[in-house]
Amino acid sequence: MNNSEYQQIPGSSNALTFGILSIVLTLFCCGPFGAIFSFIGLSNAKTAKRHYEANPGNYRGYENISTGRILSYVGLALALIYLMFVILYFGLIIAFFASADFQ
Repeated sequence: MNNSEYQQIPGSSNALTFGILSIVLTLFCCGPFGAIFSFIGLSNAKTAKRHYEANPGNYRGYENISTGRILSYVGLALALIYLMFVILYFGLIIAFFASADFQ
């Protein structure tokens, strides 16, 4: 089979795109959106891997699935770290006001 006869794996580019978006949105916007896109990226990577495993001889671009999955996990980890910092930040603010002696 010629390299031009291979098809792109359905959903592999989506997995890569959502993996990138999960990191970018976590770092520059806010954590929850990054976590949402990371779950979508992981779902797309799983679906694309299923398509590839059903008929591996017809497809190219498996590296997009792997990269998208890794980026989605990194984006999810960053979103969780961001969430922990937000909880700690607001917890400290609440503790400060709760311990303050207002007279």
